[in-house]
Amino acid sequence: MTQSPFAALREQLSDAAAAFAGTPGALSGILSGMVDDVDRALGEQLEIFPVCHHSPGSALAMARRLRDKQPEVIYLELCEDLRPVLDELRNCRLPVSLQAFATELDGFPDAWGPLSVVAPITEASAEYQAIAYALDTPGVELVLVDRSADHVFQWSPQEQPDQPADAVGMEIGDLRPRFAELEEHLLHHGKVRHWSEWWDQYVEQPLAGADYDTYRQVMVLIGSLFRRLGPDDAGRLARDEDRERYMWTRMREHLATSGADPERCLYVCGAFHAASRVEEFGLAAERTEFAITPRTATTWLYGIVPASHSAIEEQFGLAGGSVSIAAATFAKAVSRGGVKPYQLKEHASKRPARARKAASPVRREPLADRLSGFLSRPPVLDELDEAELLGWSVDIVRLARRNGYLASTADAIAVFETSILLAGMRNRARPTPYDFQDAAVTCIEKDTVPGRRDVRRLCEILLGGDRIGEVGYTAMPPLAQDVYDRLAPLGFDLKKRAVHRALLDLNADPALAPCSHLLWILHRLLPDGAVRPIMGSRRLGERSVQESWDLALGHHQRALIELGYEGVTVEQVLEQRLRRRVWDPKATAAVALEAVEDAIVFLGSRRLTEELGARAVELLAAERTVDDAPDVLRGIRRLLAHYRATEPALPDWCERFVTTGYAHYCTLLPSAFVAEDIGVRQVAAMLGFLSSMEGLALSLGCDRAQLELAVRQSHPETPGKVALLWGAQFRLGVLPLAELRERCDELLANPLVIPSFPQYISGFVQALEPAPALTPFVVEVISNAFARLPDEVLLPWLPMLITTLRQEAPELVPVLVREAGRTFPGTLAAVDAWVPPWTARPAPRAEARPVVAGGPVAELLAAHPAAIDAVAALLGCEGGWQPLGQAVPSGSGPAGALLTRHPATVTAVAELLGGGATS
Repeated sequence: MTQSPFAALREQLSDAAAAFAGTPGALSGILSGMVDDVDRALGEQLEIFPVCHHSPGSALAMARRLRDKQPEVIYLELCEDLRPVLDELRNCRLPVSLQAFATELDGFPDAWGPLSVVAPITEASAEYQAIAYALDTPGVELVLVDRSADHVFQWSPQEQPDQPADAVGMEIGDLRPRFAELEEHLLHHGKVRHWSEWWDQYVEQPLAGADYDTYRQVMVLIGSLFRRLGPDDAGRLARDEDRERYMWTRMREHLATSGADPERCLYVCGAFHAASRVEEFGLAAERTEFAITPRTATTWLYGIVPASHSAIEEQFGLAGGSVSIAAATFAKAVSRGGVKPYQLKEHASKRPARARKAASPVRREPLADRLSGFLSRPPVLDELDEAELLGWSVDIVRLARRNGYLASTADAIAVFETSILLAGMRNRARPTPYDFQDAAVTCIEKDTVPGRRDVRRLCEILLGGDRIGEVGYTAMPPLAQDVYDRLAPLGFDLKKRAVHRALLDLNADPALAPCSHLLWILHRLLPDGAVRPIMGSRRLGERSVQESWDLALGHHQRALIELGYEGVTVEQVLEQRLRRRVWDPKATAAVALEAVEDAIVFLGSRRLTEELGARAVELLAAERTVDDAPDVLRGIRRLLAHYRATEPALPDWCERFVTTGYAHYCTLLPSAFVAEDIGVRQVAAMLGFLSSMEGLALSLGCDRAQLELAVRQSHPETPGKVALLWGAQFRLGVLPLAELRERCDELLANPLVIPSFPQYISGFVQALEPAPALTPFVVEVISNAFARLPDEVLLPWLPMLITTLRQEAPELVPVLVREAGRTFPGTLAAVDAWVPPWTARPAPRAEARPVVAGGPVAELLAAHPAAIDAVAALLGCEGGWQPLGQAVPSGSGPAGALLTRHPATVTAVAELLGGGATS
């Protein structure tokens, strides 16, 4: 048996563990086990390429290895059902994310939906190099071997949260310590702030110029270390091992069916999985059977969505700017030469395929120990690149000035020197981007941030920025393509990441009406900011003739693409969403009425409107609460007004909604008046429904006695509901206004009631909903309270009144203000002489009967007796006129009696005509 090349290293580590711990034990087992994992992974017949995601070192090593080996089959750790969308990567600008999306679940809890799996792809990643090589090289097959998106959720713990997450991220080469203690130890002794900086200093930089064998051995060693020092999480470890069994099973199946030579294949996986210890590991494994469960009946949709460096960092818990720095490091290494990365070419499939040279026989070099030298050799310190650091320092000062900082040349010098100082304190001769970032924050950012960006963010922009990907037109789903095609008449390239201002004059250019209609639907479906109306509106019975829009579809391309997973057109997506909304178990009648309104405004489908309206009737009849009564009242009022203005007759569902609501609210009214959890606003909305719909309901067969009986059975106790009940009784004619005024006077005269009188006022204001005729009376009540209450009572009482009205009746207060404006005098001078109309009494009749003397008024009336005779006849007076100039006794004749009872009118007419006294 051939001795392992790592025998000497294993023995050396065992001796070191014994010397460190005193006796061989767990530490020795861990160290020797790590060496065994490296020996096992690198000795496998199928070549394993361990990677770390978004690692420029892994990307460079992959590019070199692909050019040297020229493999014919690449097995990639990625969800196997994402393979069809990889061909569309050539039409995209990275970074982007491969996405699997499901809304119609079958086999998963409904609370999990919608399900989404994303796998981000960046240029500075080994997997992109492998994908680009495989897709652009004739005769090379790319096989994805990881579990499907369906299995991702099949293997998820069943105690998933009820609220759906944004997405489950799939990261190739997830390489990070599995528990906080180890990571904290590494960061402390490495003198770094976060994990990304530790990885850059102790892995990326040492491996930048390493050969391929050293790279593989170090990566597997790190993966084995984190695997063996991970937390005792049996569930997570079991899922990781099942993934490894899954991948090896798929690779063996492909080799058996394709007949490919394992020597011409390459297996790309995370370093954590390269150090796997499952029994199914390797082509010569003793155990080769692993039962893969079938997928559920859930329908999965696949596509590509834009991604960004910041989104990737947030999704996978990386430090801010780390992905941008990795991209800048990769670009710098490429510009220096020595390696030529692979890059997908757009529409490469349309070009004639180049003939591929016959692959030469692969001769594997004997495995040699490169770890011993790498671990025992001190790291090579890069020399200071003064030109690079000086350029960074000058550029960050220039960028800081543009963003409002008072930076100067002295700050640039300070950043330069501080970067070198920090690097020396951290045992490196060449400052890294992280050293430069810390120095810039220290030297430039003083006490405040003058603009939107702090210095740390400016450094990220300087070193690469938050690059945002873009999905090409041909790689989009049909819905997104349809949206761009239908908006083409606007004349903008909406795929660009810019905010376009679109001005639509629909009278001058009626051809833009379809664009306007589409924009309103997108405004309804997409998140805020994607399509924002500046001028114009779209409501029931309302259409704008001029509109102005801010369009930022390029910034929200992902949301538009995800709409394509739900349907072929935006109209279909909106229809499906409306149906799901009204058939949701938590749907209410108010929600259904909103859906009906949206269907009328945006879709104009009579069939859908009837369907949603019938559902609204069902929901209203089944409701046992009145929490949504205000929304129901407003919704049905708008719909009835729309149908009365546009249709010859009301739809059948509207009539059934009114009759059902009338009987429903009459039944619930007595209990709602006394229920503590039902507010005055809800009861007022019920009464408003019964009052405003009464005429229509009675014409459709309802009985008014049902409402009268419900009001009689109501016995509220709280002040607001008591006042509301009085308003309802006034509306029904049971309570005269004089008696209602007496009750309010009694309340104001009772000192025990004064503190709660604002609640009575709130109830009266709410009563304006069912009884608008009470508006002058409510103004009278409030005026009397202000007039009669002393300041020591009124001043503490006012805040409560204002708060109560604001909370309970904000939309009814303007009605009171308008009524008060009509009641009170319009000038300050008229206030002193003003007499409230509710306090004015008719003048007592004098014992002597007044007479009407001659004058211009008498002459006017005598010249035109027909007018007065007609008025007298309407009033039921009989008699005739006496000659002009004679006294007319009160009551002698209809005109005389009429003028005698209303002398103020005669006086006003006389003054208007310029006459003197008339009575």
